[in-house]
Amino acid sequence: MVLDLVVIGAAVTLGPLHNSAFILLLSSRRGVRQGLAFLLSWLANLIVVITCVLLLTGAQPPARHSAPSTAVLAAKVALGLALVLYGAHRHRRPPRPHGPPRWTARIDNASPAAAAGLAWMLQPWALVGAGAATAVDADLSTLADWLALTAYCLLATLSLIVMEMYAVRAPTVANARLNALRSWLAQHQEQLIVTLTLLTGLWLTARSIAELVA
Repeated sequence: MVLDLVVIGAAVTLGPLHNSAFILLLSSRRGVRQGLAFLLSWLANLIVVITCVLLLTGAQPPARHSAPSTAVLAAKVALGLALVLYGAHRHRRPPRPHGPPRWTARIDNASPAAAAGLAWMLQPWALVGAGAATAVDADLSTLADWLALTAYCLLATLSLIVMEMYAVRAPTVANARLNALRSWLAQHQEQLIVTLTLLTGLWLTARSIAELVA
């Protein structure tokens, strides 16, 4: 479980779409406040999803090779294959010009509530679903699994935490460097999406099939 959560959390935190949006928020008139609203909403979404899973399982993993355990592994295989197919589709399709989304024109006047809603919209729900399916194996009677789930949520939010702290500590320097990072992310967006989805999808598929046939 732990290794799967690390891979999924890393894929979530490295996603270019939400990181670009977060940098735009930090560059706005009330950037730190809007960034904090986005960050807290992002983290809260992850926690809520994990909490719902733990409530369903009673914080106890299903028995190995039972029907619930097999169903969860089958769901992870399906999610992994979906990510692989999506990544392959993005890789094969012709390059398309990407203009800025329409909401970027209204970013300076956005409220913290709007920033929080944007975090919900931009969350990579397929990866979040994979993290939720992995959390089914958590046993909260052990400290190690508590720490693993906490680390997963923090890892999936790490890029936002680092940028928010940077903007608070050195706003002028951070604004220039983060906007340069946003330009780089825009130029390499397709490659990043394809790489992250393919690698994560292949990992989930291979690991889940191996557990099914073990």
